[in-house]
Amino acid sequence: MSDLSFSPAAERNKQPILERLLGILGREGAALEIASGTGQHAEWFATALPGWRWQTSDADARALPALARRVEQSGLPGLGKPVLLDVLDASWPSQGTAFAQDFDAIYCANMLHISPWPTCAALMQGAARHLRPGGVLLTYGPYFEEGVAPAPSNLAFDQSLRERDPTWGIRSLTQVEAQAREAGLRLHARHAMPANNLLLVFGR
Repeated sequence: MSDLSFSPAAERNKQPILERLLGILGREGAALEIASGTGQHAEWFATALPGWRWQTSDADARALPALARRVEQSGLPGLGKPVLLDVLDASWPSQGTAFAQDFDAIYCANMLHISPWPTCAALMQGAARHLRPGGVLLTYGPYFEEGVAPAPSNLAFDQSLRERDPTWGIRSLTQVEAQAREAGLRLHARHAMPANNLLLVFGR
């Protein structure tokens, strides 16, 4: 039996997300994944996009050993060892040496709704610091949109999140866009995804 951490949700959504990434990303580049969690997304993307190098990270130091095992066991040259990275810190990564380069893409899935609201502004500001010219910030997850009736499943999910932690919850896309604009980014594209999720593409 594998000793790797596993997320059923990540397993379900990794291929639909990849299919969108294939139409967004170029043939090669460097990507930073924020809140890698189990590392299933990064491993899947690095396998399908051999011209890209994926730097994994997580804010929870307890998640790093399992994430490092996945990276090592994958044997993928384009999958980087994880670093500790809390978006709220003034510099990225949170410990160790600074990144050797900026990134063509920064990818963050399912973080904004399970972290306090200030992480949104911090994500946008950090992305603005670390994206190369022409680079994109990609966020994936559920959002509430003005003029769009929320799915009952998202309403129930939002309530369950706020019961677990009152600082959590599904975010308003309008408010997320406002945080992006303050950091010098704007929403370039919105892609509807399965299970009432969105893949958003931000850039300068």
